[in-house]
Amino acid sequence: MAKRKVYGEHREFQARWEAEYMFTEVKGKPVCLLCGESVAVMKEYNLRRHYETSKKHKDKDKNMDTEQRLQKVEELKRGLKSRQALFTKAKSQSEAAVKASFLVAEEVAKSARPFREGEFIKNCMLKVCDAVCPDKQQLFSNVSLSRNTVAERVDQLTTNLKEQLVEKGKDFIAYSPAVDDSTDTTDIAQLSIFIRGVDSSLTETEEFLALRPMHGMTTGQDLYEEVSRCVNEMGLPWEKLDAGRKCHRGVTAYHCIIHQESLCGKALKMEHVMTIITRAVNFIRAKGLNHRQFKAFLGELDTEYGDLPYHTDVRWLSQGKVLQRCFELREEICLFMESKGKDTTELRDETFMCEMAFLCDITSHLNVMNLQLQGRGRVISDMYSTVKAFKTKLSLWETQMQKENLSHFPSCQTMKEKLSTGVFPSARFADKLNILAAKFRCRFADFEAQKNRFELLAHPFGVDVESAPPNLQMELIELQCNDTLREKYERVGAAEFARFIPDTMPQLHIQAAQTLSMFGSTYLCEQLFSLMKLNKTSHRSRLTDKHLDSILRISSAQSLTPNIDELVQKMRHHQVSGSGSDK
Repeated sequence: MAKRKVYGEHREFQARWEAEYMFTEVKGKPVCLLCGESVAVMKEYNLRRHYETSKKHKDKDKNMDTEQRLQKVEELKRGLKSRQALFTKAKSQSEAAVKASFLVAEEVAKSARPFREGEFIKNCMLKVCDAVCPDKQQLFSNVSLSRNTVAERVDQLTTNLKEQLVEKGKDFIAYSPAVDDSTDTTDIAQLSIFIRGVDSSLTETEEFLALRPMHGMTTGQDLYEEVSRCVNEMGLPWEKLDAGRKCHRGVTAYHCIIHQESLCGKALKMEHVMTIITRAVNFIRAKGLNHRQFKAFLGELDTEYGDLPYHTDVRWLSQGKVLQRCFELREEICLFMESKGKDTTELRDETFMCEMAFLCDITSHLNVMNLQLQGRGRVISDMYSTVKAFKTKLSLWETQMQKENLSHFPSCQTMKEKLSTGVFPSARFADKLNILAAKFRCRFADFEAQKNRFELLAHPFGVDVESAPPNLQMELIELQCNDTLREKYERVGAAEFARFIPDTMPQLHIQAAQTLSMFGSTYLCEQLFSLMKLNKTSHRSRLTDKHLDSILRISSAQSLTPNIDELVQKMRHHQVSGSGSDK
């Protein structure tokens, strides 16, 4: 015979039980007003047995009449409510303190400060509280911000972000990684991995996947295996990975567009110009006295610029800034160096000045393109269009340079007007532009091979159907003949239009997702390495790999934010569970 289920009997608390057995109902459970214990089953027999047999309140109300018993019940109920309110308030304050510790830990991680800074922040908070709201001192004191607590909170925040990324990854229909490596302050090679995933609604998620220390070799095989481990740990299927077709699992590796552009610039072989300029700048900037005197000298001459910037190979745009400033202050630099007894024959040489002017102008053009390629969430087809436009510009500049048309080379135009011989070496610089164009064609050949793919995303209504892959041709015809979709494309633009491709065109949909998921550069990795060097300094070189990964995950998060309320609730449940098990 099956046992009767209590929850199916629909038992209700009877008002008379309050006076007869000193019980009241709290959240659907009968609670004894005398000892505070609850009875599991809402049944009169259970309440009566507890009332008559419990030693905790035996004979406490033996001599009371009915009216006295009712008064006693009301008094006990008020006391119970007061205790409950106090408990609720204490619990609320405790949760607020935990939430505050999470919030501060997140800010500590984002600001590249050591975990021990939490204690300093707490001391500041207490001093402010003492001056502004001294009655709240205890609330601030309850916020735990010790070094260990901050480290623990940072790990919990990181785990939450990882869980969110894994959850989002389940919806990816295409994804790609961006990978780069650099050494930290202790000369350990660190492998930075970002991921860009696209879901069925063609919404992109671009987030930090991992920072992995490479304590041994850093061969291509080692990097591949580490990236594979990260992909597998996230539970992403390899068949949805889209970065081309090469390598062990049929994956194509693209070089960063920005790095490729930087390498193309070296084809000009004009390092000797930069060497002479750097030597002059270092003479002025390296010594404090020279630097101060040079700035004062510029002030006396009332020049537009008051100083020279430094050039470093690490900073992409610094060379262009130094060249531009040095060209504009070329006469002032020579005069100052001559006043210090330095030989300026090289700097005053007309051939060198023409080379400097050309390098200044072409570097400026390269920097403009560089800035267009930087940034988060860049669509690879747009980046390819930027490079394609620059190659077209190079062809135009070469033709114009051969004809001594310097419309787009203002520094060269200035030098041509100042030359005593009147002969500007335009033919030689036209050859330089030709070499640069050839280098661009060579280095961007892998992107050129994918131009049809990029065109499908950028100009779906202008693509030649016959040149498209056979699996896309029928859907492409339907798309190009749909006036409503064409109007939508013209209104929202290429990047947004992909989201409006109907479900009846699944092949075009997945093709768009794959292209949108592709990284065009390792810009995010470069940004991360800057954050890494802010965190792992010579004063903080013992920062563990795990904590460094956690800090960078919090600092670099974009579309994801830690769910702190969820973390606080989890901690409360664990505390409740733990306290129950102790009993």
